[in-house]
Amino acid sequence: MIGYDGRDSSIVIAKTICSTLNFVGIDCNLAGLVPTPCLEYATKKLGYKGGIMITASHNPPQYNGIKPAASDGVEISREDEAKIEDIYFTKAWNNSSGKWGTTGSDDRVISTYFEGIKSQVNTSAIKEKKFIVVLDVGNGAQAITAPELSKELGCKTITINEKIDSTFPGRGSEPTPENLDKLSQTVLDSNADIGVAFDGDGDRSLFCDENGKILTGDKSALLLTKFILEKNPNSTVVTCLNSGSSIEHLAKQSNSKVVRTKVGSVEVSRKMVPINALIGFEENGGFMYGKHNQVRDGAMTLALVLDLLASTKKTLSQKIEELPPSFTTKDK
Repeated sequence: MIGYDGRDSSIVIAKTICSTLNFVGIDCNLAGLVPTPCLEYATKKLGYKGGIMITASHNPPQYNGIKPAASDGVEISREDEAKIEDIYFTKAWNNSSGKWGTTGSDDRVISTYFEGIKSQVNTSAIKEKKFIVVLDVGNGAQAITAPELSKELGCKTITINEKIDSTFPGRGSEPTPENLDKLSQTVLDSNADIGVAFDGDGDRSLFCDENGKILTGDKSALLLTKFILEKNPNSTVVTCLNSGSSIEHLAKQSNSKVVRTKVGSVEVSRKMVPINALIGFEENGGFMYGKHNQVRDGAMTLALVLDLLASTKKTLSQKIEELPPSFTTKDK
C-alpha cells in the first residue's frame, strides 16, 4: 500500500514507486493523501505485505522522503533500512521478471483507521461530554482525518491552518511551543477544553490546556501513561534516553517497568514490538499506544486525551497538576 502527504512532490514520487513495484511484478494499491499513522495502521489491519509512506514529516517544504512499514504496520528497523540502501547503492536490485504488476486503489483506509481508534476509547462517554476542541492541523495531512474523527466523537471542532498546503504557510510543519500562539489564543477565545497541534504527516501531537498553555511532549505523555497504567498495571513503557526521568517514578506506582532506547521513533517502535509493550513515547509529542499500533499516532493520542477527560470532572490543567514535578528544556 502506498500513501503520501500534501507536499508538491509527493504524488509524483508515489507514482514512480508504484511503477517501479509494477515493473518487478508486484501489485500495489494507492491509499492517497493520508497521515502516516493512518497508512501504517491500514497496512496491518487490511493484511498488506508492507506499506510505503511518501513524506518528509516535519521537515521544510523542499524536502521529501520514503518511509517503509513492514506487514505489522510498524516502520522498518534501522538495520533493514541499511540493507535497502545497500541494495540501492550497489545496484543489486531485481530487474523485470516479464510479469507486470498492477496499481489499484483502496478506499477502506481512512474508515478502517477511524474504527481502529474508536475501538480503543469510550466513545459514548466522550460524546456525552460534548467537548470543544481546537485543532491546528498545520496545513498538513491530519487535515484529512483529525477534524472528522473529532466530530465523530461528538466534539464541537474548530480548525486552524486547515488547508493542505505544501509550503506550510500557517506556522510551519514542525509544531513547537514557540509557534503555537494562534492555537493558544483560539482555545481561549473559544472557551475550548483542549487544543491540539499536529506535525506535517500527523504522527505527532502537542496539546494545549484550557488556559492556553502549551504542554511539552513529556507532560502529555506522562499524563496519558498515568491514565493508561492505572487501568493496565504490570505493563511495559518504552521511551528514548532524552525523555524526562519522571516516567520511572510514575511506572513504579503501577508495578510497571520502563525500557530506554536510543533517540528516534523507529528505535522505540521496534523495541515495543518484540516485548509487546503497552506504551511508547518521545519527548517531542510522539505517543504510541500498543493496543492500537506501535507507532506514533497524533489522532489516536487525541482520542486518548479525550477519553481521559471524559473519565473525570477535572480539566486538563488540573490533571497535569496531579503529575510529579518535571522540568524539560530543549535546544539545537
